[in-house]
Amino acid sequence: METKVIVGLGSCGIAAGARKVYDKIEAFKEAENLQFELKKTSCVGMCYREPLVEIIDDTGTYLYGEIDEERALELIEKHINQQSPVKEYVVQSDLFETVDNEFTEDQVKITLRNCGYIDPENIEEYEAKDGYRAIKKIAGYSMSRLDVIQTIVESGIRGRGGGGFPTGLKWKFANNNKSDEKYIICNADEGDPGAFMDRSVLEGDPHAVLEGMIIGAYAIEATGGVIYCRAEYPLAIKRLEIAIGQARAKGYLGKNILGIQGFTFDIYIKEGAGAFVCGEETALIASVEGQRGMPRKRPPFPAASGLWKKPTNINNVETLANIPWIIRHGAAEYAKYGTEKSKGTKVFALAGKIKRSGLVEVPMGMSIRDVIFKLGGGIQGGKKFKAVQMGGPSGGCIPEHLADTIVDYDSVNATGAIMGSGGMVVMDESTCMIDVAKFFLDFTQKESCGKCTFCRIGTKRMLEILTNITEGEGEEGDIERLEELSYQIKDNSLCGLGQTAPNPVLTTIKYFRDEYEAHIRDKKCPALVCTKLLTYEVDETNCTGCTVCAVNCPVDAISGARKEIHHIDQDICINCGVCFTKCKFEAIKIS
Repeated sequence: METKVIVGLGSCGIAAGARKVYDKIEAFKEAENLQFELKKTSCVGMCYREPLVEIIDDTGTYLYGEIDEERALELIEKHINQQSPVKEYVVQSDLFETVDNEFTEDQVKITLRNCGYIDPENIEEYEAKDGYRAIKKIAGYSMSRLDVIQTIVESGIRGRGGGGFPTGLKWKFANNNKSDEKYIICNADEGDPGAFMDRSVLEGDPHAVLEGMIIGAYAIEATGGVIYCRAEYPLAIKRLEIAIGQARAKGYLGKNILGIQGFTFDIYIKEGAGAFVCGEETALIASVEGQRGMPRKRPPFPAASGLWKKPTNINNVETLANIPWIIRHGAAEYAKYGTEKSKGTKVFALAGKIKRSGLVEVPMGMSIRDVIFKLGGGIQGGKKFKAVQMGGPSGGCIPEHLADTIVDYDSVNATGAIMGSGGMVVMDESTCMIDVAKFFLDFTQKESCGKCTFCRIGTKRMLEILTNITEGEGEEGDIERLEELSYQIKDNSLCGLGQTAPNPVLTTIKYFRDEYEAHIRDKKCPALVCTKLLTYEVDETNCTGCTVCAVNCPVDAISGARKEIHHIDQDICINCGVCFTKCKFEAIKIS
Protein backbone atom coordinates (compact mmCIF):
# COMPACT_ATOMS: atom_id res chain seq x y z
CA MET A 1 0.00 0.00 0.00
CA GLU A 2 1.05 3.57 -0.61
CA THR A 3 2.17 5.33 2.55
CA LYS A 4 -0.16 8.12 3.65
CA VAL A 5 0.77 11.20 5.65
CA ILE A 6 -2.30 12.96 7.03
CA VAL A 7 -2.19 16.36 8.73
CA GLY A 8 -5.03 17.55 10.98
CA LEU A 9 -6.21 20.90 9.66
CA GLY A 10 -9.13 21.77 11.91
CA SER A 11 -9.22 25.22 13.48
CA CYS A 12 -7.51 23.94 16.63
CA GLY A 13 -4.71 22.35 14.60
CA ILE A 14 -4.24 25.39 12.38
CA ALA A 15 -4.06 27.62 15.47
CA ALA A 16 -1.32 25.35 16.86
CA GLY A 17 0.70 25.57 13.63
CA ALA A 18 -0.55 22.61 11.55
CA ARG A 19 -0.78 24.67 8.35
CA LYS A 20 2.94 25.38 8.53
CA VAL A 21 3.60 21.71 9.20
CA TYR A 22 1.56 20.71 6.14
CA ASP A 23 3.33 23.25 3.93
CA LYS A 24 6.74 22.12 5.19
CA ILE A 25 5.97 18.45 4.44
CA GLU A 26 4.55 19.34 1.02
CA ALA A 27 7.60 21.40 0.08
CA PHE A 28 10.01 18.70 1.28
CA LYS A 29 8.08 15.98 -0.59
CA GLU A 30 8.30 17.91 -3.85
CA ALA A 31 11.94 18.91 -3.37
CA GLU A 32 13.04 15.34 -2.62
CA ASN A 33 10.56 13.68 -5.01
CA LEU A 34 9.32 11.43 -2.22
CA GLN A 35 6.67 8.82 -2.90
CA PHE A 36 3.86 9.09 -0.38
CA GLU A 37 0.36 10.52 -0.40
CA LEU A 38 -0.05 13.77 1.54
CA LYS A 39 -3.61 14.33 2.76
CA LYS A 40 -5.64 16.70 4.91
CA THR A 41 -8.20 15.93 7.59
CA SER A 42 -9.78 17.81 10.47
CA CYS A 43 -9.90 17.59 14.27
CA VAL A 44 -9.84 14.06 15.71
CA GLY A 45 -10.70 15.45 19.15
CA MET A 46 -7.22 15.24 20.66
CA CYS A 47 -6.83 19.01 20.76
CA TYR A 48 -4.32 18.94 23.61
CA ARG A 49 -1.82 17.21 21.29
CA GLU A 50 -2.11 19.46 18.23
CA PRO A 51 -0.58 19.70 15.68
CA LEU A 52 -1.28 16.06 14.81
CA VAL A 53 0.25 14.09 11.95
CA GLU A 54 -0.86 10.55 11.12
CA ILE A 55 1.25 8.13 9.11
CA ILE A 56 -0.31 4.97 7.71
CA ASP A 57 1.98 2.39 6.07
CA ASP A 58 2.30 -1.35 5.63
CA THR A 59 3.19 -1.85 9.29
CA GLY A 60 0.24 0.01 10.81
CA THR A 61 -1.17 3.37 11.84
CA TYR A 62 0.77 5.93 13.87
CA LEU A 63 -0.67 9.18 15.20
CA TYR A 64 2.03 11.67 16.14
CA GLY A 65 1.34 14.63 18.43
CA GLU A 66 2.82 18.06 19.08
CA ILE A 67 4.57 18.07 15.72
CA ASP A 68 6.24 21.31 14.65
CA GLU A 69 8.04 21.95 11.35
CA GLU A 70 11.33 20.52 12.58
CA ARG A 71 9.74 17.38 13.96
CA ALA A 72 7.72 16.96 10.76
CA LEU A 73 10.91 16.66 8.72
CA GLU A 74 12.29 14.24 11.30
CA LEU A 75 9.20 12.06 10.86
CA ILE A 76 9.59 12.03 7.10
CA GLU A 77 13.27 11.16 7.31
CA LYS A 78 13.03 8.47 9.99
CA HIS A 79 9.57 6.96 9.58
CA ILE A 80 9.25 7.08 5.80
CA ASN A 81 12.80 7.11 4.45
CA GLN A 82 14.29 4.81 7.11
CA GLN A 83 11.12 2.82 7.98
CA SER A 84 11.74 3.58 11.63
CA PRO A 85 8.75 5.07 13.51
CA VAL A 86 9.64 7.79 16.03
CA LYS A 87 8.07 6.29 19.15
CA GLU A 88 8.69 9.28 21.40
CA TYR A 89 6.25 11.36 19.35
CA VAL A 90 3.55 8.69 18.99
CA VAL A 91 0.38 9.51 20.91
CA GLN A 92 -1.73 6.67 19.55
CA SER A 93 -1.10 3.52 17.57
CA ASP A 94 -2.80 0.21 16.88
CA LEU A 95 0.55 -1.53 17.43
CA PHE A 96 1.38 -0.65 21.03
CA GLU A 97 -0.03 1.02 24.14
CA THR A 98 0.37 4.72 24.78
CA VAL A 99 -0.85 6.98 27.57
CA ASP A 100 -3.20 8.69 25.15
CA ASN A 101 -5.01 5.43 24.36
CA GLU A 102 -7.04 6.17 27.51
CA PHE A 103 -8.45 9.22 25.74
CA THR A 104 -10.29 7.10 23.17
CA GLU A 105 -10.74 3.62 24.64
CA ASP A 106 -14.10 4.36 26.34
CA GLN A 107 -15.46 6.55 23.57
CA VAL A 108 -18.22 5.51 21.18
CA LYS A 109 -18.07 7.65 18.07
CA ILE A 110 -21.30 8.23 16.18
CA THR A 111 -21.42 11.99 15.79
CA LEU A 112 -17.63 12.15 15.40
CA ARG A 113 -17.36 8.92 13.39
CA ASN A 114 -15.61 10.59 10.44
CA CYS A 115 -13.99 13.62 12.08
CA GLY A 116 -10.24 13.31 11.74
CA TYR A 117 -10.51 10.26 9.49
CA ILE A 118 -11.62 11.70 6.13
CA ASP A 119 -10.82 14.72 4.01
CA PRO A 120 -13.89 16.88 4.68
CA GLU A 121 -13.54 18.56 1.30
CA ASN A 122 -13.78 15.26 -0.60
CA ILE A 123 -17.30 13.82 -1.02
CA GLU A 124 -15.90 10.52 -2.32
CA GLU A 125 -14.18 9.92 1.02
CA TYR A 126 -17.48 10.53 2.82
CA GLU A 127 -19.25 8.13 0.46
CA ALA A 128 -16.51 5.54 1.05
CA LYS A 129 -17.45 5.67 4.75
CA ASP A 130 -21.09 4.85 3.91
CA GLY A 131 -21.92 8.50 3.38
CA TYR A 132 -25.29 9.19 1.72
CA ARG A 133 -26.07 5.49 2.15
CA ALA A 134 -28.93 6.41 4.50
CA ILE A 135 -30.79 8.58 2.00
CA LYS A 136 -30.14 5.92 -0.65
CA LYS A 137 -31.67 3.36 1.71
CA ILE A 138 -34.75 5.54 2.05
CA ALA A 139 -35.03 5.85 -1.73
CA GLY A 140 -34.19 2.21 -2.50
CA TYR A 141 -36.50 0.67 0.07
CA SER A 142 -39.21 3.26 -0.52
CA MET A 143 -39.34 4.17 3.16
CA SER A 144 -42.29 6.45 3.73
CA ARG A 145 -41.96 9.73 5.56
CA LEU A 146 -43.77 8.24 8.55
CA ASP A 147 -41.41 5.24 8.49
CA VAL A 148 -38.43 7.57 8.76
CA ILE A 149 -40.02 9.56 11.58
CA GLN A 150 -40.95 6.38 13.45
CA THR A 151 -37.34 5.17 13.21
CA ILE A 152 -36.15 8.42 14.77
CA VAL A 153 -38.84 8.20 17.47
CA GLU A 154 -37.86 4.61 18.34
CA SER A 155 -34.15 5.49 18.47
CA GLY A 156 -34.88 7.75 21.43
CA ILE A 157 -32.58 10.52 20.24
CA ARG A 158 -33.24 13.84 21.95
CA GLY A 159 -32.15 17.26 20.72
CA ARG A 160 -28.47 17.76 21.45
CA GLY A 161 -28.67 21.56 21.45
CA GLY A 162 -30.04 22.22 24.91
CA GLY A 163 -33.45 21.21 26.19
CA GLY A 164 -33.32 17.62 25.01
CA PHE A 165 -36.72 17.52 23.34
CA PRO A 166 -37.34 14.20 21.51
CA THR A 167 -36.25 14.69 17.91
CA GLY A 168 -38.77 12.25 16.46
CA LEU A 169 -41.70 14.07 18.08
CA LYS A 170 -40.37 17.37 16.77
CA TRP A 171 -40.33 15.94 13.25
CA LYS A 172 -43.80 14.47 13.70
CA PHE A 173 -45.24 17.85 14.68
CA ALA A 174 -43.69 19.48 11.61
CA ASN A 175 -44.93 16.68 9.38
CA ASN A 176 -48.49 17.06 10.69
CA ASN A 177 -48.65 20.72 9.69
CA LYS A 178 -49.38 20.71 5.95
CA SER A 179 -48.11 23.53 3.74
CA ASP A 180 -46.79 24.08 0.24
CA GLU A 181 -43.60 25.43 1.87
CA LYS A 182 -41.70 24.00 4.80
CA TYR A 183 -38.21 24.55 6.11
CA ILE A 184 -35.58 22.71 8.08
CA ILE A 185 -32.89 24.76 9.84
CA CYS A 186 -29.56 23.62 11.23
CA ASN A 187 -28.62 25.72 14.24
CA ALA A 188 -24.82 26.01 14.08
CA ASP A 189 -24.56 29.25 16.05
CA GLU A 190 -24.64 28.21 19.69
CA GLY A 191 -22.26 30.42 21.60
CA ASP A 192 -20.87 28.25 24.39
CA PRO A 193 -18.03 25.72 24.74
CA GLY A 194 -20.25 23.20 23.00
CA ALA A 195 -20.14 25.41 19.92
CA PHE A 196 -16.54 24.23 19.56
CA MET A 197 -18.03 20.79 19.02
CA ASP A 198 -20.49 22.08 16.42
CA ARG A 199 -17.71 23.85 14.57
CA SER A 200 -15.50 20.75 14.62
CA VAL A 201 -18.26 18.59 13.12
CA LEU A 202 -18.94 21.16 10.40
CA GLU A 203 -15.22 21.38 9.65
CA GLY A 204 -14.57 17.65 9.87
CA ASP A 205 -17.72 16.01 8.48
CA PRO A 206 -19.99 18.57 6.78
CA HIS A 207 -21.69 15.97 4.57
CA ALA A 208 -23.04 14.15 7.66
CA VAL A 209 -24.91 17.31 8.62
CA LEU A 210 -26.16 17.81 5.06
CA GLU A 211 -27.36 14.22 4.85
CA GLY A 212 -29.12 14.60 8.19
CA MET A 213 -30.88 17.69 6.87
CA ILE A 214 -31.86 15.91 3.63
CA ILE A 215 -33.38 13.03 5.60
CA GLY A 216 -35.18 15.46 7.89
CA ALA A 217 -36.45 17.39 4.89
CA TYR A 218 -37.83 14.20 3.35
CA ALA A 219 -39.51 13.27 6.65
CA ILE A 220 -41.32 16.58 7.15
CA GLU A 221 -41.71 17.43 3.42
CA ALA A 222 -39.46 20.49 3.67
CA THR A 223 -38.75 22.41 0.49
CA GLY A 224 -35.83 24.49 1.74
CA GLY A 225 -33.00 24.25 4.23
CA VAL A 226 -30.89 26.82 6.06
CA ILE A 227 -27.65 26.35 7.97
CA TYR A 228 -27.41 29.23 10.42
CA CYS A 229 -23.69 29.50 11.18
CA ARG A 230 -21.80 32.29 12.87
CA ALA A 231 -19.49 34.25 10.59
CA GLU A 232 -16.63 33.72 13.08
CA TYR A 233 -16.37 30.14 11.77
CA PRO A 234 -14.83 30.83 8.33
CA LEU A 235 -13.32 27.37 7.90
CA ALA A 236 -16.63 25.67 8.74
CA ILE A 237 -18.45 27.92 6.27
CA LYS A 238 -15.87 27.27 3.58
CA ARG A 239 -16.15 23.50 3.95
CA LEU A 240 -19.94 23.66 4.09
CA GLU A 241 -19.99 25.62 0.83
CA ILE A 242 -17.73 23.02 -0.79
CA ALA A 243 -19.91 20.19 0.53
CA ILE A 244 -23.16 21.78 -0.65
CA GLY A 245 -21.71 22.25 -4.14
CA GLN A 246 -20.53 18.64 -4.25
CA ALA A 247 -23.90 17.35 -2.99
CA ARG A 248 -25.71 19.30 -5.71
CA ALA A 249 -23.37 17.94 -8.37
CA LYS A 250 -24.02 14.36 -7.18
CA GLY A 251 -27.80 14.81 -7.13
CA TYR A 252 -28.24 14.70 -3.34
CA LEU A 253 -29.68 18.22 -3.47
CA GLY A 254 -32.02 19.60 -6.11
CA LYS A 255 -35.10 18.25 -7.84
CA ASN A 256 -36.45 14.70 -7.48
CA ILE A 257 -33.53 13.69 -5.26
CA LEU A 258 -32.35 10.12 -6.00
CA GLY A 259 -35.43 9.58 -8.12
CA ILE A 260 -37.89 10.32 -5.32
CA GLN A 261 -40.66 12.05 -7.25
CA GLY A 262 -41.66 15.40 -5.83
CA PHE A 263 -38.78 15.52 -3.36
CA THR A 264 -37.11 18.81 -4.18
CA PHE A 265 -34.83 20.29 -1.56
CA ASP A 266 -31.83 22.61 -1.41
CA ILE A 267 -29.74 24.26 1.30
CA TYR A 268 -28.13 27.64 1.74
CA ILE A 269 -25.97 29.14 4.48
CA LYS A 270 -27.04 32.14 6.53
CA GLU A 271 -24.13 33.73 8.37
CA GLY A 272 -24.98 35.00 11.84
CA ALA A 273 -23.29 37.61 13.98
CA GLY A 274 -22.64 35.24 16.86
CA ALA A 275 -25.44 36.41 19.17
CA PHE A 276 -25.89 33.90 21.99
CA VAL A 277 -29.63 34.58 22.13
CA CYS A 278 -29.95 33.22 18.59
CA GLY A 279 -29.46 29.77 20.02
CA GLU A 280 -33.16 30.17 20.92
CA GLU A 281 -35.12 28.99 17.88
CA THR A 282 -37.54 31.91 17.48
CA ALA A 283 -34.69 34.43 17.80
CA LEU A 284 -32.75 32.42 15.22
CA ILE A 285 -35.72 32.53 12.84
CA ALA A 286 -36.01 36.27 13.26
CA SER A 287 -32.33 36.65 12.39
CA VAL A 288 -32.66 34.48 9.28
CA GLU A 289 -35.54 36.69 8.19
CA GLY A 290 -33.29 39.75 8.47
CA GLN A 291 -34.74 41.03 11.72
CA ARG A 292 -33.03 41.61 15.04
CA GLY A 293 -32.46 38.30 16.82
CA MET A 294 -35.09 38.45 19.56
CA PRO A 295 -37.37 35.66 20.80
CA ARG A 296 -41.08 35.55 20.01
CA LYS A 297 -43.95 34.34 22.14
CA ARG A 298 -44.93 30.72 21.73
CA PRO A 299 -47.40 29.38 20.64
CA PRO A 300 -47.42 29.28 17.73
CA PHE A 301 -44.40 27.02 17.77
CA PRO A 302 -42.04 26.89 14.76
CA ALA A 303 -43.45 23.50 13.77
CA ALA A 304 -46.68 25.33 12.93
CA SER A 305 -45.43 28.83 12.09
CA GLY A 306 -41.69 29.35 11.81
CA LEU A 307 -39.52 30.76 9.04
CA TRP A 308 -41.62 33.07 6.86
CA LYS A 309 -44.58 31.84 8.96
CA LYS A 310 -44.27 28.40 7.42
CA PRO A 311 -43.88 25.09 9.31
CA THR A 312 -40.24 24.83 10.33
CA ASN A 313 -38.09 22.28 12.11
CA ILE A 314 -34.87 23.31 13.87
CA ASN A 315 -32.14 20.89 14.97
CA ASN A 316 -28.58 21.53 15.97
CA VAL A 317 -25.43 20.18 14.33
CA GLU A 318 -24.88 17.19 16.62
CA THR A 319 -28.48 16.02 16.33
CA LEU A 320 -28.43 16.11 12.54
CA ALA A 321 -25.05 14.37 12.30
CA ASN A 322 -26.55 11.38 14.16
CA ILE A 323 -29.50 10.94 11.79
CA PRO A 324 -27.76 9.14 8.87
CA TRP A 325 -26.15 6.65 11.28
CA ILE A 326 -29.54 5.88 12.85
CA ILE A 327 -31.22 5.30 9.50
CA ARG A 328 -28.38 3.05 8.31
CA HIS A 329 -28.04 0.96 11.47
CA GLY A 330 -31.59 1.11 12.78
CA ALA A 331 -33.28 2.52 15.86
CA ALA A 332 -32.47 -0.46 18.09
CA GLU A 333 -28.74 -0.25 17.41
CA TYR A 334 -28.70 3.41 18.47
CA ALA A 335 -30.97 2.85 21.47
CA LYS A 336 -28.66 0.17 22.90
CA TYR A 337 -26.38 3.00 24.00
CA GLY A 338 -27.43 5.17 26.91
CA THR A 339 -30.05 5.07 29.64
CA GLU A 340 -33.80 4.55 29.68
CA LYS A 341 -34.64 8.18 28.92
CA SER A 342 -31.40 9.35 27.29
CA LYS A 343 -30.35 7.20 24.36
CA GLY A 344 -27.24 7.25 22.21
CA THR A 345 -24.02 9.16 22.77
CA LYS A 346 -23.10 12.70 23.72
CA VAL A 347 -20.18 14.84 22.59
CA PHE A 348 -18.45 17.01 25.19
CA ALA A 349 -15.92 19.76 24.79
CA LEU A 350 -13.54 19.23 27.72
CA ALA A 351 -11.86 22.44 28.85
CA GLY A 352 -10.43 24.10 31.93
CA LYS A 353 -8.02 22.64 34.50
CA ILE A 354 -7.84 19.24 32.85
CA LYS A 355 -4.86 17.33 31.46
CA ARG A 356 -6.42 16.22 28.18
CA SER A 357 -8.65 18.90 26.72
CA GLY A 358 -10.56 18.35 23.51
CA LEU A 359 -13.63 16.61 22.11
CA VAL A 360 -14.90 13.31 23.47
CA GLU A 361 -17.98 11.27 22.58
CA VAL A 362 -19.30 8.94 25.24
CA PRO A 363 -22.39 6.75 25.65
CA MET A 364 -25.10 8.30 27.79
CA GLY A 365 -24.86 6.84 31.28
CA MET A 366 -21.11 7.26 31.79
CA SER A 367 -20.36 9.14 34.99
CA ILE A 368 -19.00 12.66 34.95
CA ARG A 369 -16.09 11.41 37.05
CA ASP A 370 -15.11 8.88 34.38
CA VAL A 371 -15.29 11.50 31.64
CA ILE A 372 -12.97 13.78 33.59
CA PHE A 373 -10.53 11.28 35.06
CA LYS A 374 -10.46 8.44 32.52
CA LEU A 375 -10.79 10.30 29.26
CA GLY A 376 -9.60 13.71 30.41
CA GLY A 377 -6.74 12.33 32.47
CA GLY A 378 -7.71 14.19 35.64
CA ILE A 379 -6.69 17.56 36.99
CA GLN A 380 -3.59 19.47 35.95
CA GLY A 381 -0.71 19.86 38.38
CA GLY A 382 -1.94 17.22 40.81
CA LYS A 383 -4.51 19.59 42.30
CA LYS A 384 -7.89 18.54 43.68
CA PHE A 385 -10.99 18.43 41.52
CA LYS A 386 -13.48 21.00 42.79
CA ALA A 387 -16.34 21.32 40.31
CA VAL A 388 -17.38 21.07 36.68
CA GLN A 389 -19.52 23.62 34.89
CA MET A 390 -21.88 21.99 32.39
CA GLY A 391 -24.26 23.48 29.86
CA GLY A 392 -22.40 26.53 28.62
CA PRO A 393 -22.61 30.05 30.08
CA SER A 394 -26.12 29.39 31.38
CA GLY A 395 -25.29 25.97 32.76
CA GLY A 396 -24.65 25.05 36.36
CA CYS A 397 -21.69 24.02 38.51
CA ILE A 398 -21.62 20.43 39.75
CA PRO A 399 -19.39 19.87 42.82
CA GLU A 400 -16.90 17.06 43.33
CA HIS A 401 -19.20 15.08 45.64
CA LEU A 402 -21.71 14.76 42.78
CA ALA A 403 -19.13 13.71 40.19
CA ASP A 404 -20.62 10.22 40.05
CA THR A 405 -23.73 11.72 38.47
CA ILE A 406 -24.27 9.99 35.15
CA VAL A 407 -24.42 11.79 31.85
CA ASP A 408 -28.07 11.93 30.89
CA TYR A 409 -30.58 14.74 30.66
CA ASP A 410 -32.59 14.01 33.80
CA SER A 411 -29.61 13.28 36.06
CA VAL A 412 -27.70 16.39 35.03
CA ASN A 413 -30.82 18.56 35.32
CA ALA A 414 -31.38 17.25 38.85
CA THR A 415 -28.09 18.82 39.95
CA GLY A 416 -29.18 22.27 38.74
CA ALA A 417 -26.96 22.16 35.66
CA ILE A 418 -28.10 21.42 32.13
CA MET A 419 -26.71 19.26 29.35
CA GLY A 420 -26.71 22.19 26.92
CA SER A 421 -24.76 21.55 23.77
CA GLY A 422 -21.92 19.80 25.55
CA GLY A 423 -19.58 22.19 27.33
CA MET A 424 -17.69 20.71 30.28
CA VAL A 425 -15.42 23.21 32.04
CA VAL A 426 -13.37 21.55 34.78
CA MET A 427 -12.26 23.52 37.85
CA ASP A 428 -9.71 22.75 40.55
CA GLU A 429 -9.21 23.89 44.15
CA SER A 430 -7.68 27.20 43.03
CA THR A 431 -11.00 28.30 41.47
CA CYS A 432 -13.19 30.86 43.21
CA MET A 433 -16.79 29.83 42.62
CA ILE A 434 -18.16 33.35 43.07
CA ASP A 435 -15.71 34.56 40.45
CA VAL A 436 -16.91 31.77 38.15
CA ALA A 437 -20.55 32.72 38.65
CA LYS A 438 -19.67 36.35 37.94
CA PHE A 439 -17.78 35.40 34.78
CA PHE A 440 -20.67 33.46 33.25
CA LEU A 441 -23.31 35.94 34.34
CA ASP A 442 -21.29 38.77 32.81
CA PHE A 443 -21.50 36.90 29.48
CA THR A 444 -25.24 36.20 29.58
CA GLN A 445 -26.00 39.73 30.80
CA LYS A 446 -24.17 41.18 27.80
CA GLU A 447 -25.84 38.70 25.43
CA SER A 448 -29.37 39.45 26.64
CA CYS A 449 -31.40 40.87 23.75
CA GLY A 450 -33.11 43.23 26.21
CA LYS A 451 -36.67 42.31 25.32
CA CYS A 452 -37.61 41.03 28.79
CA THR A 453 -37.25 43.46 31.69
CA PHE A 454 -36.41 40.73 34.17
CA CYS A 455 -33.58 39.42 31.99
CA ARG A 456 -32.30 42.84 30.92
CA ILE A 457 -32.35 44.52 34.35
CA GLY A 458 -32.33 41.52 36.68
CA THR A 459 -29.09 40.04 35.35
CA LYS A 460 -27.48 43.48 35.60
CA ARG A 461 -28.46 43.80 39.26
CA MET A 462 -27.20 40.27 39.96
CA LEU A 463 -23.89 41.07 38.30
CA GLU A 464 -23.53 44.19 40.43
CA ILE A 465 -24.10 42.18 43.62
CA LEU A 466 -21.58 39.53 42.59
CA THR A 467 -19.03 42.20 41.72
CA ASN A 468 -19.49 43.83 45.11
CA ILE A 469 -19.01 40.49 46.85
CA THR A 470 -15.75 39.78 45.01
CA GLU A 471 -14.48 43.28 45.76
CA GLY A 472 -15.07 43.09 49.50
CA GLU A 473 -18.24 45.17 49.48
CA GLY A 474 -20.69 42.31 49.96
CA GLU A 475 -23.42 42.72 52.59
CA GLU A 476 -25.56 40.42 54.71
CA GLY A 477 -28.63 39.56 52.68
CA ASP A 478 -26.79 39.56 49.33
CA ILE A 479 -27.15 35.78 49.00
CA GLU A 480 -30.89 35.98 49.55
CA ARG A 481 -31.18 38.87 47.09
CA LEU A 482 -29.34 36.84 44.45
CA GLU A 483 -31.68 33.91 44.98
CA GLU A 484 -34.80 36.08 44.80
CA LEU A 485 -33.63 37.78 41.61
CA SER A 486 -32.69 34.44 40.10
CA TYR A 487 -36.15 32.95 40.51
CA GLN A 488 -37.83 36.12 39.28
CA ILE A 489 -35.69 36.09 36.13
CA LYS A 490 -36.24 32.36 35.51
CA ASP A 491 -40.02 32.66 35.94
CA ASN A 492 -40.56 35.80 33.89
CA SER A 493 -38.16 35.58 30.95
CA LEU A 494 -39.50 34.74 27.50
CA CYS A 495 -36.70 32.51 26.24
CA GLY A 496 -34.13 30.01 27.40
CA LEU A 497 -31.38 32.59 27.82
CA GLY A 498 -33.15 34.38 30.67
CA GLN A 499 -34.67 31.19 32.04
CA THR A 500 -31.25 29.60 32.49
CA ALA A 501 -28.94 32.62 33.00
CA PRO A 502 -29.13 32.40 36.84
CA ASN A 503 -28.03 28.73 36.88
CA PRO A 504 -24.34 29.41 37.60
CA VAL A 505 -25.32 31.62 40.55
CA LEU A 506 -27.95 29.29 41.97
CA THR A 507 -25.73 26.21 41.78
CA THR A 508 -22.71 27.93 43.31
CA ILE A 509 -24.89 29.21 46.15
CA LYS A 510 -26.38 25.73 46.61
CA TYR A 511 -23.07 23.87 46.70
CA PHE A 512 -20.54 26.53 47.75
CA ARG A 513 -22.50 28.77 50.09
CA ASP A 514 -19.60 28.79 52.54
CA GLU A 515 -17.48 30.61 49.94
CA TYR A 516 -20.13 33.32 49.58
CA GLU A 517 -20.25 33.70 53.36
CA ALA A 518 -16.45 33.92 53.60
CA HIS A 519 -16.42 36.71 51.00
CA ILE A 520 -19.25 38.62 52.68
CA ARG A 521 -18.58 38.10 56.40
CA ASP A 522 -14.84 37.52 56.60
CA LYS A 523 -13.86 39.59 53.53
CA LYS A 524 -11.70 36.66 52.43
CA CYS A 525 -11.51 34.66 49.22
CA PRO A 526 -10.71 31.04 50.24
CA ALA A 527 -9.35 30.28 46.76
CA LEU A 528 -7.09 33.37 46.85
CA VAL A 529 -8.46 34.68 43.55
CA CYS A 530 -10.37 37.89 44.32
CA THR A 531 -7.50 40.39 44.56
CA LYS A 532 -9.29 43.00 46.64
CA LEU A 533 -9.86 40.42 49.36
CA LEU A 534 -6.24 39.31 49.56
CA THR A 535 -3.53 40.36 51.99
CA TYR A 536 0.07 40.51 50.76
CA GLU A 537 2.85 40.13 53.30
CA VAL A 538 6.62 39.64 53.17
CA ASP A 539 7.95 36.26 54.24
CA GLU A 540 10.99 37.30 56.24
CA THR A 541 12.68 33.90 55.86
CA ASN A 542 12.78 34.20 52.06
CA CYS A 543 13.22 37.94 51.56
CA THR A 544 16.71 38.82 50.23
CA GLY A 545 16.19 42.58 50.11
CA CYS A 546 16.57 42.68 46.33
CA THR A 547 14.13 45.68 46.19
CA VAL A 548 12.33 44.34 43.07
CA CYS A 549 8.98 44.40 44.86
CA ALA A 550 9.49 47.95 46.12
CA VAL A 551 10.63 49.24 42.73
CA ASN A 552 7.57 47.78 40.99
CA CYS A 553 4.94 48.72 43.60
CA PRO A 554 2.68 51.32 41.91
CA VAL A 555 1.71 53.03 45.20
CA ASP A 556 5.04 52.84 47.14
CA ALA A 557 3.50 50.59 49.80
CA ILE A 558 6.73 48.58 50.25
CA SER A 559 9.68 49.87 52.26
CA GLY A 560 13.13 48.52 53.08
CA ALA A 561 16.77 49.12 52.21
CA ARG A 562 18.73 46.91 49.82
CA LYS A 563 19.69 43.55 51.36
CA GLU A 564 17.31 44.18 54.27
CA ILE A 565 13.93 42.62 54.93
CA HIS A 566 11.12 44.60 53.30
CA HIS A 567 7.68 45.43 54.69
CA ILE A 568 4.28 46.12 53.14
CA ASP A 569 2.15 48.91 54.57
CA GLN A 570 -1.37 47.44 54.58
CA ASP A 571 -2.94 50.90 54.81
CA ILE A 572 -1.36 51.87 51.48
CA CYS A 573 -1.43 48.50 49.66
CA ILE A 574 -4.10 48.29 46.91
CA ASN A 575 -3.82 44.50 46.54
CA CYS A 576 -2.73 44.68 42.92
CA GLY A 577 -0.47 41.62 43.24
CA VAL A 578 2.48 43.10 41.34
CA CYS A 579 4.88 42.31 44.18
CA PHE A 580 3.80 38.67 44.14
CA THR A 581 4.30 38.26 40.40
CA LYS A 582 7.66 40.07 40.36
CA CYS A 583 9.29 38.36 43.35
CA LYS A 584 11.74 35.63 42.32
CA PHE A 585 12.32 34.25 45.81
CA GLU A 586 8.76 33.34 46.90
CA ALA A 587 9.04 35.99 49.58
CA ILE A 588 5.52 37.38 49.15
CA LYS A 589 2.80 35.48 51.02
CA ILE A 590 -0.89 35.73 50.16
CA SER A 591 -3.67 35.17 52.65
